[in-house]
Amino acid sequence: MIAARPERMRVGVPAVLALGSNLGDRAAIIRAALDAIAGDAGIELGRVSPLYETPALKPDGISEEAPAYLNAVALVRTVLDPLALLAAVNRVEDDLGRVREERWGDRTIDIDIVDYDGMVSDDPRVTLPHPRAHERAFVLVPWLDVDPDAVLPGHGPVAGLAARAGDPVTPYAGEDGA
Repeated sequence: MIAARPERMRVGVPAVLALGSNLGDRAAIIRAALDAIAGDAGIELGRVSPLYETPALKPDGISEEAPAYLNAVALVRTVLDPLALLAAVNRVEDDLGRVREERWGDRTIDIDIVDYDGMVSDDPRVTLPHPRAHERAFVLVPWLDVDPDAVLPGHGPVAGLAARAGDPVTPYAGEDGA
């Protein structure tokens, strides 16, 4: 007897995920995270931005001592509700060695839900849209690459937000690792 293969999701709502890594082989870790997201039956991976390099942002501002980040944005469709989507991306982070000891600390991978179908929510478990996305060029610039007409609920067009964001963002052309 042949086992039935679970069907992949066919419909869902749009969501925007921001990915960042500043430890290890950053590019490979982001690729592994995207592969894991694509492998989740409740998530359909859509367009993915190019990688961008940015200095580490700490609570006091930009840190020149901390390793730089690679960042990307992925558009997805999902049948998961926001909390289930958060649980799914947290599992990916855990599987890729994410350690949560310091707020805004260095990390192998960070995956944030930036937008979930335009929903606005102040649930302490998952605030939507992401509370600082409107001021972070490392989210806004890659987002524009995959959706030039994007609008961040409560904040307006992403293009205008990106033009006002002050953190430096550089297209990434290098290779990480040995």
